Amino acid sequence: MKKLHYLLLVILFLTNSCYSQSKGKNEKAEKNTSIVVGAERMDLYVPLLKDKKVAIVGNQTSQVNGVHLVDTLLRCGISIAKIMTPEHGFRGTADAGAHVADGVDDVTGLPLVSLYGSHKKPTAEDLKGIDMVVFDIQDVGARFYTYISTMHYVMEACAEQYIPMVILDRPNPNGFYVDGPILQVENKSFVGMHPVPIVHGMTIGEYAGMINGEQWLANGVQCKLYVVECEGYDHTKRYELPIAPSPNLPNMQAIYLYPTLCLFEGTVMSCARGTDFPFQAIGCPTFADKSFSFVPRSKSGASSPKYKDETCYGRDFQSVPIDSFGRLDIDTWIDLYKNYTGTKPFFISFFTKLAGTAELQKMIESGKTSNEIRATWTDGLKKFKQMRQKYLLYADF
Repeated sequence: MKKLHYLLLVILFLTNSCYSQSKGKNEKAEKNTSIVVGAERMDLYVPLLKDKKVAIVGNQTSQVNGVHLVDTLLRCGISIAKIMTPEHGFRGTADAGAHVADGVDDVTGLPLVSLYGSHKKPTAEDLKGIDMVVFDIQDVGARFYTYISTMHYVMEACAEQYIPMVILDRPNPNGFYVDGPILQVENKSFVGMHPVPIVHGMTIGEYAGMINGEQWLANGVQCKLYVVECEGYDHTKRYELPIAPSPNLPNMQAIYLYPTLCLFEGTVMSCARGTDFPFQAIGCPTFADKSFSFVPRSKSGASSPKYKDETCYGRDFQSVPIDSFGRLDIDTWIDLYKNYTGTKPFFISFFTKLAGTAELQKMIESGKTSNEIRATWTDGLKKFKQMRQKYLLYADF
């Protein structure tokens, strides 16, 4: 009996120590940024995980005050059975679209399950013996950024296996506006699974609530969710990410430009992967204006970039003022199309998947102005914003 009493005291001490350490660092974080992310509010979710077999869905952004969530929870005595990883892998170094294999985490020795490629949804075997799933990944707020697609499949698998899911919410760095065409159901893919605009203006916790509430999971199943909200965040605030969310979004300039420039992945143009400024420039070898150029090289996160070792000409967006971001730059889509002089078609089929509609390409090709294009989104955006309002956890812009 004395041994049991002693063990309980030790557990209580470790738990309190874990919480107090987190709270102390939270106060420092709040002083610097006024925002505390869900993962740092440990007293709200660690008790849910006690005595449970836990699976973590995370990557390099899953940090608690500079320490990885997996390491933090292990120190708090949480039993982690496995780690599941999205596109780019657990350490966030794989190329976009590259195969990410299952394996073992070198640091903890925990098994890694890839949720990318042909295995996007956890199987019943993957979740066997798991009592709770924790999802903690930094999103960037664009429909085609695949972490929300991974979240969809994890939610679906958890709902089917009756496993609760904890989402540790993080601010959306592009959460201060909503813009773009609504995805049409015939264009559904892993880079766009839901009828939302390109920029949805929601955190990953809010988005999960919408997936549940709108019954977008297979057969209308619903996942039992616990969303640990951010403290001090609202949709009027600009949040600077402390860690790059993927190899080709290395800074805030790229993250703000991404919703506009990613559509060029569906064209003959390069998005400057393989340079020091990915998603901050656009170009190709046959662009009319030769005043700006770059040469893509093989490098980490872009081992085989488009136009590798060729000189590309185009546009440089590295110096666009950050304060100017707040809607998609349609004029850039029109400008790059008009100044392309190559013989190959400018658009490839992937453009429609990214845009979510075939109409955008047709309007650009037919010479529509940016105002004419934007006007076609008005009704869809109005309806989406009305739906979105039901699921917001934070004050809106």
